[in-house]
Amino acid sequence: MGKGGLSFPLGCGRVGRRAAVAVPSTQKRGLNPAVLERPVTALPGVGKVVAAKLATVGVETVGRLLLYLPFRHETEAHLTSIQDLPAGRPATLQAHVLSCGVRMGRRRNLSILEALLGDGTGTVVAVWYNQQYLENAFGAQPEILVRGVLSARPGAPRFMVQSCEILGVRGEAGLHTVGLVPVYPASADLSVRTIRTAVARAAGEAAHLIDPCPPRLLAARGYPSRSQAVLCCHFPRTPDEARRARDSLAFRELLLLQLALLQRRRRQQRVQATALAQPGALSSALPATLPYAPTAAQSRVMAEIETDLRRDVPMLRLLQGDVGSGKTLVALYCLLRAVEDGGQAALMAPTEVLAEQHLLRLQEMVSPLGVSPVLLRGGQTQSERRRVLDALRSGEARLVVGTHALIQDKVNLPDLRVAVIDEQHRFGVRQREALAAGRRGLRPHLLHMTATPIPRTLSLTLYGDLDVSILDEMPPGRLPVATSLVTPPRRAAAWAAVRRRLEKGEQAYVVCPLVEESEALGEAAATAMYDELGAGELRGYSLGLLHGSLPPATKQQVMKEFAEARLQVLVTTTVIEVGVDVAGATCMVILGARRFGLSQLHQLRGRVGRSRLPSLCLLFTDDDPGEAQDRLAVFARTSDGFELAEADMRLRGEGQLFGERQSGLGDLRVARLLQDQRLLLEAREEARGIVSRDAALRQPEHYFLKQAMMEQFGAVAHWLDKV
Repeated sequence: MGKGGLSFPLGCGRVGRRAAVAVPSTQKRGLNPAVLERPVTALPGVGKVVAAKLATVGVETVGRLLLYLPFRHETEAHLTSIQDLPAGRPATLQAHVLSCGVRMGRRRNLSILEALLGDGTGTVVAVWYNQQYLENAFGAQPEILVRGVLSARPGAPRFMVQSCEILGVRGEAGLHTVGLVPVYPASADLSVRTIRTAVARAAGEAAHLIDPCPPRLLAARGYPSRSQAVLCCHFPRTPDEARRARDSLAFRELLLLQLALLQRRRRQQRVQATALAQPGALSSALPATLPYAPTAAQSRVMAEIETDLRRDVPMLRLLQGDVGSGKTLVALYCLLRAVEDGGQAALMAPTEVLAEQHLLRLQEMVSPLGVSPVLLRGGQTQSERRRVLDALRSGEARLVVGTHALIQDKVNLPDLRVAVIDEQHRFGVRQREALAAGRRGLRPHLLHMTATPIPRTLSLTLYGDLDVSILDEMPPGRLPVATSLVTPPRRAAAWAAVRRRLEKGEQAYVVCPLVEESEALGEAAATAMYDELGAGELRGYSLGLLHGSLPPATKQQVMKEFAEARLQVLVTTTVIEVGVDVAGATCMVILGARRFGLSQLHQLRGRVGRSRLPSLCLLFTDDDPGEAQDRLAVFARTSDGFELAEADMRLRGEGQLFGERQSGLGDLRVARLLQDQRLLLEAREEARGIVSRDAALRQPEHYFLKQAMMEQFGAVAHWLDKV
């Protein structure tokens, strides 16, 4: 193979002319990872223009190019003779150009290149549009590979060309036309063909890819080396070879992630926490203040938490519970255990509205017990904030509810023993760890809570360093929320149903996706809808307006009036998505429902149905069929949050499930959580085995594994050096 030609390792290649060939000669010189850090312009035929286009998709180095994997392969294309060409179906020819010419089409600026092709079995006229530059190349009557479709024109069939390669040029025969042809994520400025050609030029450098997996692990699973796997992902001989190569790369990715999570847990548990004494008067008296007995699920989870709190190792637990499952009671039990033990407890919420709602709810539940929680948020006056900070610093304030303000430098919780983080996925990793840092060498016991149902695979992936408790039981008497799609012809009837509920003394939410008017999105803004409903469909009823841009005092006042039923309707944005709990609200109207994900819709629907009254959720949508309508139909059909979470992942992808990047966990480039459940569990078991044998990854076979972790999870890996 000459300079600039393609070279594929054994086990990877193409059917037809591009069969597997010898291992690249670069392997003979040994591993040199620096080769992969060269810019793509170091590759033959990749100039500055192509490099600039590749940079738009994050590909600037040879290594990045090799790891820019195709998302599918086109159907395998075998060579067909001219005499066997089928009409109307794609086919690939290998033939000589016998003659050619260019003529202008009827439309302006349309050129038509026609060439007579022959392969010994017959001849056919091939047609290209606006590719007259090929006329010069065809003048030498070269042998070419063409893929296209034979038209069914009677008497004068034409072979309409889709792609073409001239054999003998740069050694790229069949790259775009024969075998399993890779298809890459592209753009208007960057064609799939350009990416495919660039990857082929880089193929010879794949030998320099370092494999983090120990050889014994690869042998046990029958996985190819990393370099072979990457090349087989790009240029496989068979679909099974492509699948196997892809699975091996996904496994490597998940193994690194699971190792990092296990190591983070080890790091967190090497520090001490205050072991709490036996339950005291406050936590023992809590059930008596409730209007209902705790569910079996609540009792089970509180017992799990109690076991953690009695240890001198920090609790690291994730509490999952569907909307309305009673997470607040479990959190309160946890907080009271710290207070009655003589320490401090903190509850951190992602929004001021939710923090204020938590404060009101906790005050109602703990005031009979003689506990006075305080609030710390960004919108407080200077004097109010100073008073709260002083009370926390002195230890006078034992229970605090707050937002991100809790993790600011001036906040001093000298004896923080328990911290609860609500809707924890809305905080970044560093924000959550800041609250868990503790003081005086002791870390608090930490309870993460979420009402967003998380599929088991996602839970293992994102929160594999946490113990998981699940509230899988609803308090008695809860009725399912009747959910309906409302298309334009049914709008009048839907508003009539809302009015009937208001006449009975019940309350309603009207949720809008935007605060300000947006012509681009074409959705009603909350402010405009508030005025429109007040003058139209809900005229004569008392309406309130709530959105994130309102002053904190205004938001608090609006929520108080709605909670006290002085407002019948709350026109709002998604600020009420989590935590807002008003028992009198039995009706939820969601405008522009197609713009919400299933998990977000589920959260919104959970704001109603919190009493023994029948509740209703109305999803305003349009008549257009399609994916959005399919999603909404799934939502209307079920109230199972975990089922909806998995459906959301299938439809929108796991990266959009929460809407916030979990910094510190790295990106999953190959693995897909739903389809790779088996690989995830296998990677987790393998990671556990590695950590049990070599916790600090000091054994020689784990050298590259540790290096890969240092690259992707620096904080964890650097900690390993100190073990």
